[in-house]
Amino acid sequence: MKKHILIALIALFATNIYAQKVKGSDTVLPLAQRFAEAYDKQGITITGGGSGVGITSLLDNNCDIAMASRRMKFTEKSKLSKKGIEVNETVIGYDALAVIVNPNNKVGELTIKQIEQIYTGEITNWKELGGADLNIVVYARETSSGTYEFFKQRLLNRKNYMQSVLSMPATGAVIQSVSQTAGAIGYVGLAYLNDQVKAIEVSFDEGKTYIAPSFDNAMSSTYKIVRPLYFYSQKGKNSDVDQFIEYTLTAEAQKLVLQVGYVPIDEKNNSTTKISAF
Repeated sequence: MKKHILIALIALFATNIYAQKVKGSDTVLPLAQRFAEAYDKQGITITGGGSGVGITSLLDNNCDIAMASRRMKFTEKSKLSKKGIEVNETVIGYDALAVIVNPNNKVGELTIKQIEQIYTGEITNWKELGGADLNIVVYARETSSGTYEFFKQRLLNRKNYMQSVLSMPATGAVIQSVSQTAGAIGYVGLAYLNDQVKAIEVSFDEGKTYIAPSFDNAMSSTYKIVRPLYFYSQKGKNSDVDQFIEYTLTAEAQKLVLQVGYVPIDEKNNSTTKISAF
């Protein structure tokens, strides 16, 4: 009898636990994982795939929270509206986007214009930039990625990527490809930087000064390739989801933002950093 009661209690408890599904941006992924580990009150599963994938999953009711490294598009909002779905948009932190090359590449500085010219196919060899006589191998994220969209809007002035760009399904794949390809160039979120690749210092004033992608430089607004990171969720769908998102905005959780390598909300808002044109 006691055994049956215990089983019944376990079953009842299990039905009251809401297993949250979080999906989307690879940039947000490591931060969301840290949030979930620290929260440790629900069964929270987190997978990447890109901002567009996460938002589509939210639209199809296949996830509870969509991670995004860009704002939701008008077309996406329209689709949600047609289904009668209202969403909460929550900024959970900020990221600086780093342009990376192979560590053996002697080029360590590029202007914003030169980055645009590389990605649109106007510059195709590193010797044009003071480097070795080596073809530039251009890596980007796939089109469903919010980082892909942000890079196109902010660094390419909405121009199209070159036709021969190599699209990678995840940020880790960009890191691996650039680390193994002598003439490679790519871009990743600040938290993904490691010693397998070299981060490029970027000039926003036509070559007068060059700024490294770093937390301090993002905070001070000297490094301007900065963007908010988002959680999107359905309004009023489940209180467990709302409570988890509320937790990400607490002082405890925002310390994790800093530990992962991104900029916390309060520090960002209290600094002079602005997401502005350059």
